[in-house]
Amino acid sequence: MKKLEELHPTVAAFKEFINKHPSLLREIRKSGKSWQEYYEKWVLLGEDDPYWEAFKENLPYENEKETKASGKDSELIGQIMKYTSNLDINKMQGQVNQLSKAITTIQDMIEQFKQTQKSTPTKRDPFNWMKD
Repeated sequence: MKKLEELHPTVAAFKEFINKHPSLLREIRKSGKSWQEYYEKWVLLGEDDPYWEAFKENLPYENEKETKASGKDSELIGQIMKYTSNLDINKMQGQVNQLSKAITTIQDMIEQFKQTQKSTPTKRDPFNWMKD
């Protein structure tokens, strides 16, 4: 691939123009139209033509990714806040108490099972007289 300095000046300028209009870049990739078609429009119309306003964004292409990520973060925080605002704290406390009681009951049952195993004497094999 040629470096930006090795490109023809108009091609390099078009490349910079595309980087300033990330939605145009996405449109070209999505539509499958050729770069040549948009390059010719750019040469004929110029950068300041109203045609390009539809593709213009305020942020450079690199910052767009960061904005989308921070948008997802703020969306997640918003969803969490919405969920917690709908929670009934008393109902939640009751459910936690029920879970705690269930765990305590299970622990008691396990403890009783262990005690019954310890208290049950081991049976001797009646056919093995020489072991004693």
